[in-house]
Amino acid sequence: MERVIFTEEMKKTHTILIPTMLPVHFNMMVQILRQNGYKAELLTNDSHAVIDQGLRNVHNDTCYPALLVIGQMIDALESGRYDLDKVALLITQTGGGCRATNYIAFLRKALKEAGYPQVPVLSLNMAGLEGNPGFKITPKLMDGLVKACTWGDLLLTVTLRIRPYEINHGETNALYNKWQTRLYNDIVNGNRKATKLKRVIDEIIDDFDKIPIDESIKKPKVGVVGEILVKFHPDANNNIIDVIEREGGEAV
Repeated sequence: MERVIFTEEMKKTHTILIPTMLPVHFNMMVQILRQNGYKAELLTNDSHAVIDQGLRNVHNDTCYPALLVIGQMIDALESGRYDLDKVALLITQTGGGCRATNYIAFLRKALKEAGYPQVPVLSLNMAGLEGNPGFKITPKLMDGLVKACTWGDLLLTVTLRIRPYEINHGETNALYNKWQTRLYNDIVNGNRKATKLKRVIDEIIDDFDKIPIDESIKKPKVGVVGEILVKFHPDANNNIIDVIEREGGEAV
């Protein structure tokens, strides 16, 4: 299938829609893209219509994350919120043996069959699989994306480690939300001093270390493994983290 090229002119005119694969990480990543001159928007539509769109537009033998991601994108295009001649879609492409490498082909097929063949699809990959004149992985962009990944991972790790043992209920979530807001604002404002990688790592760890915990309790650790979207996205995993913690475990 011949793909639609994302041109340099499209960088000025098109809004890039991004699926919510990792809620914490991707919220920061969208701001990094905006700082690098792209019009980017994180999709938040998560109704049952998303699943229905996925089932209609992707073969039902395909893995669940593909249904969710592609369903979310098609649902967004049909929402009436966007100019369909000035919108593009971004999806990660691993280049490995996982079916995730083929999500981009599934998406292009779905767009054509749904009547949106003009919508460009951008591949975010580090393997040189596809290129577009209007979307380039520059050192500045890469630096920002790596920071977003690192901070997102750290925030999740310390939150899951502290929350089951906190003495003051809600304190961990409050600090988690505070850091999300702070990083988001620092990235938006281009505060380079406040967004140094190691400095932020040290400050996050120091802040969470101050939360009083009950160290006399030992809870079973429950590892959540599997495909990245299902592992991390509450809508995809039926809020499994909440279930584990409610049942007296520590999710990892």
